Amino acid sequence: MGNSKSGALSKEILEDLQLNTKFTEEELCAWYQSFLKECPSGRISRKEFESIYGKFFPDADPKAYAQHVFRSFDTNSDGTLDFKEYVVALHMTTGGKPTQKLEWAFSLYDVDGNGTISKSEVLEIVTAIFKMISPEDVKLLPDDENTPEKRAEKIWAYFGKKDDDKLTEQEFIEGTMANKDILRLIQYEPQKVKEKIKEKKP
Repeated sequence: MGNSKSGALSKEILEDLQLNTKFTEEELCAWYQSFLKECPSGRISRKEFESIYGKFFPDADPKAYAQHVFRSFDTNSDGTLDFKEYVVALHMTTGGKPTQKLEWAFSLYDVDGNGTISKSEVLEIVTAIFKMISPEDVKLLPDDENTPEKRAEKIWAYFGKKDDDKLTEQEFIEGTMANKDILRLIQYEPQKVKEKIKEKKP
């Protein structure tokens, strides 16, 4: 597995990504080649990210969610992601350790980047998540969480916050770690819905 496979992907970045994500050297090198094909400059714009993200969700409208995901991973706010930021984004949204995922989830929900989350920010992200759930799957959701408003209300109630209160990162992470329901409600997990469908079938 020499360097020939990794092309221009530096050993340092490769090792760093292998250490911090669940991806193998082979996967990373293959992704890097296709990343360079799509983005010869080595950077990906928000529009390009939306289009790539859209391929993961062909039957939904992930544009709003993809914009928030992009914002949360554009750590230097330059309007582009480099390969490392891009892979970390994929890792955090598909895997990652619980605390890592929650730190990322906090930055996703902290829409204005001021270090706290408001109820309106929760509603904004939940609304974006709902655009990615098919109408059939929405029908299977419990009555008290089958609209963005109801789901945001339920999340906020779990944290025991008043309407105009704010959530800090520590409160968000601790509250979510202590309550599996919050974790389920803040995530987009079509698999969970699919499992429910299986359960409901006779």
